[in-house]
Amino acid sequence: MATILVIDDDELVSRTLQRTLKIYGHQVMVANSGTEGLQLARRHPPELFILDIMMPGMDGYQVCRQIRGDPLLSELPVLFLTAKIKDEDKIEGFRAGADDYLSKPFNMEELQLRVQAILRRTQPIESIAPLTEVVVGDVTLDCRSFKVTTPNHAVLLTNVQFDLLYHLMSNAEQVYNSQQLLQDVWDYPRDTGSPELVRAHIKNLREKIEPIPSRPVYIRTIQGHGYTFSSNV
Repeated sequence: MATILVIDDDELVSRTLQRTLKIYGHQVMVANSGTEGLQLARRHPPELFILDIMMPGMDGYQVCRQIRGDPLLSELPVLFLTAKIKDEDKIEGFRAGADDYLSKPFNMEELQLRVQAILRRTQPIESIAPLTEVVVGDVTLDCRSFKVTTPNHAVLLTNVQFDLLYHLMSNAEQVYNSQQLLQDVWDYPRDTGSPELVRAHIKNLREKIEPIPSRPVYIRTIQGHGYTFSSNV
């Protein structure tokens, strides 16, 4: 299975996660602060971070941003597991670079499903994107560099942003609701995962590629149906 690093200042929570995830076959490392977790990760990079937000000193948002800014760790997936449940907390987590977000209290079976989905989705890109690039209208997505180029600029995407945009561009003009995207992109079983996860990443993608994010021309919302990538710009 995978090596997982749990960073949580609540020792009861972190030890419970360690015991339970070991039952599912994972190797689990535990750190009780952001600083300790980053030091441990740089010595022994995990395949997944499970990260709390509310910690003394460096909070989870800061830890996640340091992970994304560290060349050794930047490509590794991050799952926030936290008692902060407001929409703005989730959006802040995704902006910090998280791949997924699960609220406390949580169900261990759902956590394991989320972990499995993240690990499947973060396999080497050749297994999910054999093309070297996808071109739709005046937008080009480079599958080797994770760079998307529009007439205005070129920007790098995170793993999850790439997966989502690759799926939408590869199926341009098709409309997908949040539940379909959770299954197709995040590999979640039916009726699991939060639509807020999709909305947050759609918003982040629009901020990166749209000329005016509040009036998107590429990633469009079809009211009452879902999202589509438009080739008619």
